Amino acid sequence: MKKIEMKKASGPLSDYARKAKKEPIIVVKNGRPVAAVVPLRNADAETVSLSTNRDFLAIIERSRMRYKKEGGISSKEMRRRLRLG
Repeated sequence: MKKIEMKKASGPLSDYARKAKKEPIIVVKNGRPVAAVVPLRNADAETVSLSTNRDFLAIIERSRMRYKKEGGISSKEMRRRLRLG
């Protein structure tokens, strides 16, 4: 992983994207991370958008907590109920 101070990150974004194929690039301000350029593999725009959406992540967390508290059904049972096989 490479770190670069925000003030020094003045090159074209395309350069950082190319370099990120080898290792993530973390942009820092006063030593604290503020952004990252990372390679995306097997991810589409929707997946990336949802993975950083606070509302969506809160829904997932509530769902996990509810499952932990109340239990749930198996994926096999869900497929049976939806008549998927």
